[in-house]
This record gives sequence, C-alpha cells and structure tokens, in this order.
Amino acid sequence: MLLALAAAIIRPATAAAQTTAAIPPARISTEELARLPEISNAALSPDGKSIAFLGRIKGRQAILYRAVDQEAMSRVDLPEKVDFRWLRWAGNDKLLISIERSSRFMNVDVRQTVLLLHDFATKTNKALGRVGRSLEGDDVLFIDPDGHYLLLSMQSDMFDYPSVFRVSLPDGAMTELIRRRAPIWEWYADDTGIVRAGVGFEAGKLKFYYRRSDGEKFDLIAAVKPSDENAYFQIAKIVTGSDEGYALSDKNGRQALYRFNYRTRELGELVYGNDRYDIDDYWLNLGGTALEGVSYTDDRDRVEWFDPVNKKLQGQLDRAIPGREAWVASRSRDGKQMLVLATAPDEPGLYYFLDRTAGQMSPIAAMQRALDPERLAVTRAVHYAARDGTDIPAYLTLPKGRAAKGLPLIVYPHGGPYGVRDKLEYDPQVQFFANRGYAVLQPNFRGSGGYGTAFGDAGIGQIGRKMQDDLDDGMDWLVKEGIVDKGRVCIVGASYGGYAAMWGAIRNPERYRCAASLAGVADLKAMLKYNRRYLDKEAGKRWRARVTGEPEFDLASVSPTQQAARLQRPLLIAHGEDDGTVPIGQSQNLIAALKAAGNSNFEYVAYKEEGHGFSNPVNLKDWFDRLDAFLAKHNPAG
Repeated sequence: MLLALAAAIIRPATAAAQTTAAIPPARISTEELARLPEISNAALSPDGKSIAFLGRIKGRQAILYRAVDQEAMSRVDLPEKVDFRWLRWAGNDKLLISIERSSRFMNVDVRQTVLLLHDFATKTNKALGRVGRSLEGDDVLFIDPDGHYLLLSMQSDMFDYPSVFRVSLPDGAMTELIRRRAPIWEWYADDTGIVRAGVGFEAGKLKFYYRRSDGEKFDLIAAVKPSDENAYFQIAKIVTGSDEGYALSDKNGRQALYRFNYRTRELGELVYGNDRYDIDDYWLNLGGTALEGVSYTDDRDRVEWFDPVNKKLQGQLDRAIPGREAWVASRSRDGKQMLVLATAPDEPGLYYFLDRTAGQMSPIAAMQRALDPERLAVTRAVHYAARDGTDIPAYLTLPKGRAAKGLPLIVYPHGGPYGVRDKLEYDPQVQFFANRGYAVLQPNFRGSGGYGTAFGDAGIGQIGRKMQDDLDDGMDWLVKEGIVDKGRVCIVGASYGGYAAMWGAIRNPERYRCAASLAGVADLKAMLKYNRRYLDKEAGKRWRARVTGEPEFDLASVSPTQQAARLQRPLLIAHGEDDGTVPIGQSQNLIAALKAAGNSNFEYVAYKEEGHGFSNPVNLKDWFDRLDAFLAKHNPAG
C-alpha cells in the first residue's frame, strides 16, 4: 500500500526533467521565486499526533503547530531582529525554540543565542537560562522525553566556564548539576540524561574528561596537542551505559565511522566509510544503545540504515519516489508515525505524513505550493580539472528551451568557505538565473567539505588564490565545451560567495562583466578579528592559520576593500543591517573605500531587519528585482 500510495501522490519527475525542454518555460515572477518556504524544519511530536514547523505569517517568520489531522493552527511569534536556528519538542505540549541575535559586549558586536520555551497550556513564551550572561544560550544536552526538564550547558557570566544546569519545565527553575571547571567548554550527555564527558583547552593541549555513570567523578583521560595525530574525534552521541561507542575520524583521509572506547580514547575497527566522501553524521536508536544509521553526501544527501526495518522502508521510499530525495525528516518516539520529505533541484519540497501502523502515506504540506516544477530547470553533477590537475566537482544548471551552446553564464560559488559545499537541492536563486536564460555553475572549489581531508586541506591559505582559480577554471571548461560564451559571464554569491564574486571582478576584470555580492566578506583581516570573539585562543590560531596559510601572507592583498581602487566592473552590493555572521560594516567600509577611490560604478542596498540572509519575502523580491535589472543591463541573456 505504501508504494502505490506514494507513487500516486508524489509530483512526478516528468520527461521535461530528464532533458532540456524544446520551448522555454514561462517567465517566473520574482514574487513567486521570493516566496520563502511555507513550511520548513518540520518536526513531529513524540506521540506523533502534532506537527510544528517554521512558517510565515504575512511575510514574517513564526513557529506554527497543529494536530496532524486538523487544519487549525496555533502560532508562536518570534522576536524582531533575530535569526531562527532550530526547534525541538519537549514532551507533547511544549516547544523549544533557538534564536540568534546581534548584541554588544564590551563595546563590540557579538552574536548571542537564546533558548525560548513555548507552553501550549498557557500559550506563553519564556526565555530559559540566564539571558545576557552567556553568548551561547541554547546548548541543550538532553531533553526529558516527557518534557519535564532539560539539561543546559551555560556560563554564569561571559568570562567563566559553563556549568550544566537542570532546567525545570515549564517554570524554568535552574539547578546546577555539574559545576563549572577549567578547562571544559563543551559538555556531553547520553540519551538517559547522564553527563558523560567534557572537553576543553589548557596549556596548549586539548583535554578530555570522562565518566561512565552518574555517581562517578570525571577522570582526565587524555591531554593532546592539537597537532597530534588523532587529536580530534567527532562524537555525536554517547552510547548509554557503556564505555564502548562510536566516533567519526579522518585517520585514513576521509571521515568515517569507527568503534570507539570513551575511557581509553582508542579507535577500534571501521564500522562504515565511503571511498570518495566523508561521513557526515551518525545516530543511535531511541534508547541510545545501538547504532541505527549514518548519513553522507555524494552528489545528493544519502542515508545508510543499519536497522533492517528502516533500511527496508528507505528502499520502498526510493523506489516509490524516483528522481527525488526521500527523507525521514522526523518521527514519533515509537517510530510508528513519520514525516517524509521529498525534494530535488527542480522540486522545492513536499512533506508527507506516514502512518506505518495503517500502512498509509498522505501529503501534509508543500514548501512552495504555487511554484510549478514544470518551469524549473534541472541541475546535474559535473567534474572538471583545475589548472593544476585537481578534480573539481560542481553542479551545472542549463536554462530550459535553449540549446547548450554559447550561453551566458553565472558563476555561483557557495559560502563558508571551509567545510561547506553545494549539492543537488532546490535553490531559488539558481532557478532565477536559469529561468532568465543563464547557465549556472556551482563549483565545489578546493577547501569545500565532504570530499576528504586532502581536498579540504588543499584550500588552506588559498582564499583569493587557488580557490579563486578553481572558479575561473570552471568557466574555462564550459567555454572549451562550447556551452558558454566567454564574453558573457558574471559572478554572483553570498557570504564567502559574495567575497569570491567581488574579488573575481577585481582580480580578473577580463573574465567577468559584472559581479553581485549579498552579505559578502570584503575585508579578510577584519573578519578574522570579528570571528575571534567566538573562538578560544587555540581555535582562533587554527582558524587564522587555515585562512592565511603562510604567516607572512598579507590578507589585504586579496581583500576587496583594500583593493577597491582596482575595481573596473559594475558591482551590486547588498547586506542585512542585522547580520551577525558577516557584519554590515564589511560592506559599508567597502563602499567608503570605493568612494575614496573615486569609483561610483556600484549599486548598494541595505535591508532593515534582515540578518545573514532573508526572512522577509518582500526584501528577497527586491533583491531579485535588483539582480534582474543589474544582469539585464550588464550581461543580458539575450
């Protein structure tokens, strides 16, 4: 029944999704493209009877929740000038909501996370913890399955190490369970709520503390230098009641899952790995006693289940929904009810409610109901060789209804840049470019995440240099293939991608006719200084070394602000006034430098009440409209 029903209700991947259509699709309005997802971050309640998600009310973000079998919804309005981070259920009648906001500390801009509790009984919101005393207010270690309490790691003030508190729900009363101790900055608990481990830096060494049970004291089990082999293991979950568990390690060049002894800190046998890609995550069963699955990304996200029941279900979903990614996005505590998300680059996303007991699956919400997939372009995975022979994975989207010959091109690098990557998924900006007639190239340049240690480390010290070469070499490959006209190329990006766009236009004006940056980094040295506010001393040193490479390298030589006088091409710059990730001063100082150099060949817009991206579709539409006019003027698709 599951297979037949899923096949009947899924939006089919039509023949148009397999080949470029003979006739160009109708123009998609910027208003349609700017509609932010009507539903995202959806989560089922533990009893499987209710759903909560991030939605939109009159263009503003809100948390919405309702019974699965009813249409009437309740809402939780988020405070102004904040960015949503995540939501989780606390029992069946309370929601935890993490938000991030910009703040000031000792006269400098900082980012601060806050944990909110929404109680269904009273319809009220409460900020949990000691708001304002800690930059990280949402480090939840454990949530009681019945929603009576949670464990929260939090500082008593900005200058102290974090303690672990038991926070009673819904009243928010706090009891200190684990007193702060140097040098621990991160605490870890198992699935029964026992705090089992702590990690921190002291005297240039990474120190690990561990205990097996609640009554034991924490023992120092290791003190290693950050440069030591196997200094770092990623432990996502601690197995309940055992010293034996799992950890992610890249000891063989790619991150893979190994057995791991917490007390001896020794890696055991390989449990699961991939020859080409890093393993991203793993998770345990609901009791925290056994490995259930791992995830990784090749060209799209993948799951490998170890549990035979879920492995069989995943196979059913994949067969029932061909050409789409089918994910179990959330599930009830007993696993009998699930939310399944089906998505693809030409499908914004559909949520389905699966009742495994009844053997029925039915649509529950579309992320973009008004957007017709028939008008969307198909994205495919490609590879090309950089000038030094490095293999660069990328994604290419061609406009529907146009021959793949002599096309105008948008080079669209991702943000990050380290540890981040593009993949096959829906992106409204890519669809905007393709609908206007442009080919779109999304290179996963060296330094991008997911491709192993060597590929990631190849980006060390290469911002503005070889990482930029990789973008240019992608353009050259498409020109050589005859797909792109080398005289009709622009570069556009956001965050680090915005930096790459601006730097590409400054460094290589012979290649790019124009560039556009959203929330872009313009001064690398100033950005490093800003980032240090959120990193301890050792982490700050490692991050600086990764960005700079050679200690003597001058970041000003590859920073748009310091090189503003060299800009020859038209530049579109946009930034959110409340951006806590890349502060708006990055763009403001660039504008000042351009003006000081006598350069007026730019457009600039600042968006009120926006952070590192768009939460208001009115502003996103304005960005698309400006980009539409800018490209039509400086690099028309024809």
